[in-house]
Amino acid sequence: MMVKCNKEGIENATKIISEGGVIIFPTDTVYGIGCDPYNKDSVAKIYQIKKRPKEKPFPILAYSIDTVNQIAEFDEDSKKIAEKFWPGPLTLILKLKDEKLKAVLEVPEKIAIRVPDNQCLLDILKNSKFLIGTSANYSGEGSFTKSKECSEKIKEYDVFVDGGDIQSKGESTIAEINEGQLVIHREGALKKEEITRFF
Repeated sequence: MMVKCNKEGIENATKIISEGGVIIFPTDTVYGIGCDPYNKDSVAKIYQIKKRPKEKPFPILAYSIDTVNQIAEFDEDSKKIAEKFWPGPLTLILKLKDEKLKAVLEVPEKIAIRVPDNQCLLDILKNSKFLIGTSANYSGEGSFTKSKECSEKIKEYDVFVDGGDIQSKGESTIAEINEGQLVIHREGALKKEEITRFF
């Protein structure tokens, strides 16, 4: 099912997520694919769709810093960076404190998480709070910024939320504060120099 980024489309997407479905959605970086991260079967389906190795845990998208606080722990520096760059193209690796998520996602301690800067997606997250938030592509292949290309290439979804073409500077930057030091695991749209100005 293809839906638009309007009230009806967002309601449809939210309903499908709550029923264990998989959706494709626009972000501020690339098109993403996701589901309820607490639903083990849905998470397994995304691994299958992406042909992604199970050893690579999925990141999570959240509605706000306050929402992230419910499942993860910020150190002082991570909180400072999050307050500056969220919503935005920064993924932070944080200590996960939600035991159910640890079990479902099979992560022992840490989770990659971000608050995206896309109003359509934030409207979905306002209802769902959290989503698995990985790029809507096959593992090892390029990501999509054009809705038509993405919908034609990836077929195994329940709802495609069409946000049009995304004006993107690249995928999110993945960062972590480790023993007081900034570690960049992947440099994307946000450059290391931009982060270190506030760190």
